[in-house]
Amino acid sequence: MWALLVLIGAASVSAHLQDLSFDGQKVFRVLPQNDEQVEILNFLASIMEVDFWQPDSVTLVRPKMQVDFRVEAEKTFEVEDLLKESGMEYQVLIDNLQAAMDAQFDSKTRTASHSYEKYNNWDTIAAWTADIAAQNPDLVSRSVIGKTYEGRPMYLLKMGKSGPNKKAIFMDCGFHAREWISPAFCQWFVKEAVETYGKDTVMTTLLNKLDFYVLPVVNIDGYVYTWTNDRMWRKTRSKNAGSSCIGTDPNRNLDAGWCTLGASNYPCASTYCGSAPESEKETKALADFIREHLSTIKAYLTIHSYSQLLLFPYSYTYDLPSNYEELNSIARAASKELASLHNTKYTYGPGAKTIYPAAGGSDDWAYDQGIKYAFTFELRDTGRYGFLLPESQIKPTCEETLLAVKYIANYVLEHLY
Repeated sequence: MWALLVLIGAASVSAHLQDLSFDGQKVFRVLPQNDEQVEILNFLASIMEVDFWQPDSVTLVRPKMQVDFRVEAEKTFEVEDLLKESGMEYQVLIDNLQAAMDAQFDSKTRTASHSYEKYNNWDTIAAWTADIAAQNPDLVSRSVIGKTYEGRPMYLLKMGKSGPNKKAIFMDCGFHAREWISPAFCQWFVKEAVETYGKDTVMTTLLNKLDFYVLPVVNIDGYVYTWTNDRMWRKTRSKNAGSSCIGTDPNRNLDAGWCTLGASNYPCASTYCGSAPESEKETKALADFIREHLSTIKAYLTIHSYSQLLLFPYSYTYDLPSNYEELNSIARAASKELASLHNTKYTYGPGAKTIYPAAGGSDDWAYDQGIKYAFTFELRDTGRYGFLLPESQIKPTCEETLLAVKYIANYVLEHLY
């Protein structure tokens, strides 16, 4: 068994996951039953490049936990042999990653311009932010809250009817570059708001009485990179001093238990916490904006994928937040709302206990700033497509998520503090 592992390690010199063709790459799902099987996964990750999808680092793997990971084409047979020999329960979730990538673009909408039912690249999204604000001047305005590492403006949309002393909800998408369904939802939300204002009573009330700040893509540089170079990229694109490895995980980069549980101080790790809290220009811009508007922002929603989860603080500690009962009942009701449309089942609860610990996340940080309603959505699916959710699922995913977001927003409106 271990001899086989050493052999695999010795052969593992050439290929890198950064290779542009994902042909033949596989995504495995395993269920390690005991510490020995967890150890095998740790060893595997130490001798070859393994991209962990769920959880996002091998250090978080525990017995009886479902683990999804991707390996390069040349290693798939060896990995499969190893899993068989170890007796570990496994299945191949995605047999050919390149085919799954190509199959993402299955939308019937064939247009070069912006569409809510397909994945839009950053230039298209940036142009859309200008258009939607220009077309709906009484409901939407656009501002720039900062620039990314590579110098791209970070556009923020403010939505709502103008009025005195309005409280606000902040929502962001696209923290992790490869989670394409996330920015798709922010765009959908804005569309629904402007299209149903004056028709849908809940949305009309929400926009009359609250403002929504929507940041369509946090990690713009990374998102661009997933369109141009590496569809599986997760982090920012900043350079790290003393390392050839690029980028920081922006959702491990905030000052909430920074770089403790579930984050890495190794620049090559996908969960690298950065050189310091808010070392990334993107997280700094986001945090600065929220700090400047703390007196008005009453809820924080951040949209990720995948897993079908609705999480709330804490993720950096197993301690429960002081208003745990309230957050749990909101999450329960919002999940029920979400499921009412397409019967999509969500799991809900505090991050660390519900999935795994992760320090430096934006929801924990917002909560610790005094924003008592802070939630993280992990959208569809549960792994069949993972980060490669087909465009044909954008509409149903966004429709159901909208129900949950409206529920939470309405609750916040009725419980302003």
